[in-house]
Amino acid sequence: MGALKPWHIAVLVVVLILLFGAKRLPDAARSLGRSLRIIKAETKSLADDDKDLAEKADAQHARQPLPPHTVQQQPPAAPVVDPVQRARDN
Repeated sequence: MGALKPWHIAVLVVVLILLFGAKRLPDAARSLGRSLRIIKAETKSLADDDKDLAEKADAQHARQPLPPHTVQQQPPAAPVVDPVQRARDN
């Protein structure tokens, strides 16, 4: 009971031709094809973006801090001398 028979398809085609006209049907089909192609490309790019974000999140999660012995210490800085005080001392 829910199957499409060949005469159902023929009636549907006749109704579409009567509603839209024979000249507009190819343009409508072409527009529909373009729209489907755009939707397919956009969904693919969204899936790729999600995949890239997941890879970046995994890479950042796997980072470990440097061990303490690899951190280099800077030598102590020379004491800061005020030039005005230095001129008074001389």
